[in-house]
Amino acid sequence: MLSESERSQILDEVSKYPEGHARAAVMAALRIGQEKRGWVSPELMESIAEMLDIEPIKVAEVATFYTMYDLQPIGRHKVSVCTNISCALRGSNKLVEHITSTLNIGFGETTLDGQVTLKEVECLAACGGAPVVMINTDYHENVTPERFDEILESLP
Repeated sequence: MLSESERSQILDEVSKYPEGHARAAVMAALRIGQEKRGWVSPELMESIAEMLDIEPIKVAEVATFYTMYDLQPIGRHKVSVCTNISCALRGSNKLVEHITSTLNIGFGETTLDGQVTLKEVECLAACGGAPVVMINTDYHENVTPERFDEILESLP
């Protein structure tokens, strides 16, 4: 399942930890695997577990805990909206209503054209710029419904 290039990258990550602590590279291995495929499948988790010589459930625990890993195929653009307290106090609820209405999807769904997947996240660690939206890997702070529309229009 893992390509030679991915295996090499994962081994490079493993080398950063003391001998016998390969499991510390689980997050990096998941990131490496997701980069190529766009999501983390059960088969990918099993391959990572085998490579790191750990139980598959240990990889699944990490993959299901962190919102940065996608456990199903996603659209071309992943829109992650923070709904934590700082963002909620600054209007993320209103923003979420606008986004779901505009895209005609809810959290965890992808638009019919496959362009956008909407994801709710607990925190994007940019509370000073709340409400925050991350599109793919780009942060957007102080997002209003109008600003979201501008950002959406600019996507390739």
